[in-house]
Amino acid sequence: MSLTIQRPPVKPPRRRRLVYRLRVLRHEPTAALGLVLALLLLYLVVAPLVSVISDSFRIQYGDQVHSGQQPGEWTGYYLWRVFRSQISELIFWEPLVNTVVVSLGTVLFALVVGGGTALLVTRTNVPGRKFLAGALVVPYMLPSWTFSLAWLTLFKNERAAGQEGVLQAGGVRTPDWLAYGPIPIIVTLGLHYYPFVFLLVGNALRRIDAQLEDSARILGAGRGTVLRRITGPLMMPALSSAVLLVLGRVLGTFGTPYILGLPADYRVLSTGLYQSIRDRSTGVASVIATVIVIIGVLIVLADMRLMREHRRFVTVGGKGAMDRLGDLRRWRWPAAGLAGLVLMAGVVVPVMTLILSTVMRTPGVWRLDNFTLDFWLAESLPGAVGFPHGVLRGNELWDAAVNSLVIVGSAALICGVVGLLVGYVVVRGVAPRLSGFLRQVSFLPYLIPGIAFAAASLSLFAVARGPIPALYGTTLLLIVVMAVTHLPYSSRSGISAMMQLGREPEEAAQICGATWWTRMRLIIFPIQKGALVTGVVLPFISGLKELSIVIMLTTTGTQLLTTLSINLVDYGYTQLANAVVLMIALVSFTMTYLTQRLTKSSLASGLGG
Repeated sequence: MSLTIQRPPVKPPRRRRLVYRLRVLRHEPTAALGLVLALLLLYLVVAPLVSVISDSFRIQYGDQVHSGQQPGEWTGYYLWRVFRSQISELIFWEPLVNTVVVSLGTVLFALVVGGGTALLVTRTNVPGRKFLAGALVVPYMLPSWTFSLAWLTLFKNERAAGQEGVLQAGGVRTPDWLAYGPIPIIVTLGLHYYPFVFLLVGNALRRIDAQLEDSARILGAGRGTVLRRITGPLMMPALSSAVLLVLGRVLGTFGTPYILGLPADYRVLSTGLYQSIRDRSTGVASVIATVIVIIGVLIVLADMRLMREHRRFVTVGGKGAMDRLGDLRRWRWPAAGLAGLVLMAGVVVPVMTLILSTVMRTPGVWRLDNFTLDFWLAESLPGAVGFPHGVLRGNELWDAAVNSLVIVGSAALICGVVGLLVGYVVVRGVAPRLSGFLRQVSFLPYLIPGIAFAAASLSLFAVARGPIPALYGTTLLLIVVMAVTHLPYSSRSGISAMMQLGREPEEAAQICGATWWTRMRLIIFPIQKGALVTGVVLPFISGLKELSIVIMLTTTGTQLLTTLSINLVDYGYTQLANAVVLMIALVSFTMTYLTQRLTKSSLASGLGG
């Protein structure tokens, strides 16, 4: 009888194991790349939020006398100052009520205008449906405060500095409630954001099978019953998404409430936050920013919940009657005139108002000797101190344009590449928890209004922390913040693109001995060039119009086109500000058009077909 002794397996030497892991990592570094991206996003996305919340509960320098505590100590002083003190109504509760009023008013305006035009274009035989489908989206391609500057040019009165508006110059006195405050803000924001409702509602209406409504009418249901029992439930997800999307956008917008609210001392949360930063009330600003973040997160979470509920309202059937149009008969041309009126108010009137204001010495005076190109080309403008020449003269405009192109272009390029890499790790990664973390954290900036995230980033990077120096006032901070805030769009584009690409091309290259970088350079990037271009161009277009994110982060040396226009408004140089905004609008519209031609897509694709 033989006795067999089984020896334990001999472990390879530690050095050999390390060499083996390095070889594996060289050929498949997805996990390491995911870990690097996770750490990077933790610092750039999560850390600013933690920092701004922390600043809400720590005494800041300069407040030790009022609080009776030393800087850095934990405190509830700022919560008391914002919510319960004698000035809390001025710095928080009144702006909060104003924000609610503006938000609800804008939503109602956008629903009526956007929903009505969507119904006309998708479900009726109104003349020019295809043209209207594309033209009615144009207001969103313009900077949001284009409409507020046009409104100021038309209705401005003696309450604000600078020249009077067109109506005032023509002898028609405009009351303060019409020139400034909630009504102008609601109308101008509504004209900018109604395309959201138009697109969402229009696409939902286009996908509703008209046979369902026809069947209900055949069975004796009236129009009210059809609307309540069929069309309404099917439209509810699109309507709720449109409402919450507009609410979230209005919550973080800055330019329009600043331009039209400041002369009447009408503050909303975004302008109140900006004022607190300017007053160096860091603790108060941190509390307000935290409140804005919480509201923004709740709005988007509600939207995600309602989108999950959308699965309850689906239709199963053919598309035979889906494109049937209602016959307006003798109301066809009046309906077309109504849609044209919306187009005039949303595009033609604002743009033409701004153009005419830049070539007239005094708005509203139509004499030939009143027309001039001085605001564009003059070497010297009488009475102009802060900006003593035309916008095309001097270096201010060109320096701001170069800064905008460099900063926005760099941020867009980083955004596109990082978004595609996030998509690669999420789809190809072997660690489900790491992939899920990247998916969620890369989407987190979408939940946060831009001006609140800018305040959070300012809280983190305003002072040196460890090896990271203070970045306030640098180009790097603007690039980083702008890239992070637009990352949700590029990362979602990257994830979607990678989910549609199988592993076979990479596996074949790997069998042939190609390294990971070679596979990325010769396979992934060329195949996904469409997603990469989209992930770069869309943040670039959005970044050129961006004001809420950068208004608190720019200094004299990092002036952008958007902040230059707001500074000119502060000086009271309305014509010069209008000229700068027209330049931004021209570049934005041109880039949007070229992108649609390049990608062979359209924002309103299919609505007017």
